[in-house]
Amino acid sequence: MSDTAWTGAAVAGIAAAYALASRRLGGTPVTAPIVFVGFGILIGPVGLHLVSLQQDSAQLRSLVEAALTLVLFTDATTVRPADLRSEGALSGRLLSVGLVLTLGAGWLLAWPLLPGLGVWELALVAAVLAPTDAALGKTAISDSRVPSLVRQTLNVESGLNDGLVLPFFVLFLAAVPGTSYAQEGEGGTFWRALLLSPALGLAVGGIGGKLLGWSRDHRWVTEDWRQIYVLAVAAAAYELAVVTQGSGFIGAWVAGFAFAFTQRGGARPEHDVAHTTELAEYLGSLLAMLSLLFFGAVLLGPALQHLTWRIVGYALLSLTVVRMLPVAVALLGSGLKRPTVAYVGWFGPRGLASVVFGLLVAEEHVHGVELISRVVAITVGLSVLLHGASAAVLAARYGRWFERAAARTELRESVSTLVTPRRRGPGSPEQPQGR
Repeated sequence: MSDTAWTGAAVAGIAAAYALASRRLGGTPVTAPIVFVGFGILIGPVGLHLVSLQQDSAQLRSLVEAALTLVLFTDATTVRPADLRSEGALSGRLLSVGLVLTLGAGWLLAWPLLPGLGVWELALVAAVLAPTDAALGKTAISDSRVPSLVRQTLNVESGLNDGLVLPFFVLFLAAVPGTSYAQEGEGGTFWRALLLSPALGLAVGGIGGKLLGWSRDHRWVTEDWRQIYVLAVAAAAYELAVVTQGSGFIGAWVAGFAFAFTQRGGARPEHDVAHTTELAEYLGSLLAMLSLLFFGAVLLGPALQHLTWRIVGYALLSLTVVRMLPVAVALLGSGLKRPTVAYVGWFGPRGLASVVFGLLVAEEHVHGVELISRVVAITVGLSVLLHGASAAVLAARYGRWFERAAARTELRESVSTLVTPRRRGPGSPEQPQGR
């Protein structure tokens, strides 16, 4: 049997094994990302050597790009304007002040800890590790004992910040000499990636959504093909932006907003949008887990063989100071109690978006790319472990604190907000019941 066949058999076996035990493991410290990353290390060069970056780089890039495209598109469809305008929504603070401060803190702390990198390479490290991924600790936003205000804040932030980081990431790449973006010049990059790509995404998502609405109203489309159609819209937005030398991810992200806007028009119920994108979200979640499997094999495993105190130190600071301090500043004056601010600050896991951005940097062959790749790999690996293992425990502990505190006094956290329903993809825990 060829190595490729063994790899396929191993990946299928890992996915099947977790699926069979998914309900039993739901809500425990053993999350799907931990399982997939752990088995990825096992099948990689430091283990069975069934997968390596040299042999499988093209397949890995295709996998992670497809995963992030679907995640960006479906995340955008779940965020409603009401989520950002409502009194209880605090995500805007995190997505503006918090995100900018996170980029700045990551940039500044990288300077003394990662010597040898230029100013724009340091900025790339900060941008790559800025997005959060709620899938790495879903119990933190699915446990009904956690107040809905907090769950909504984390939910909306995670759904939007990877797309908001993209313009910074593209501009930082354009500033690094020798990259493909630098060859276009900052003006060309701004035009193609930050203006043309969103315009194409808006057109594809808007027109695609209108056509689906017309077809559905005239009873031309079946339920099955309606969901397959969503995959085609997301892929079209991505590919059209790519062929025009822009950013496919920005195109797909904007297309998700436009598509959802058209689907919410008229008398259509809100849950109809969620049902339409259900297949795309489940497929995106599955591809994300498989991406983490290969991440463990080809990036994290080899990085573990080259650990230094500087890499580990920056990774720990990235998950704590770089995330939690900006969150605390962004939430000043919000009326939230310290346990809530700490909870929101801690649950900013780094996941799929950081992996994809890191791979894009690696393919550009920027100065210090090996160091950048190792820092990204160790940070994401630690996040998978620490955020995943702590999600259930801290959600339960925070939920108990909230219950006791709310019984004594009126809390800002008690403001009732409508949390956008999020379907649980592969590896997501069953939602614990409130008391």
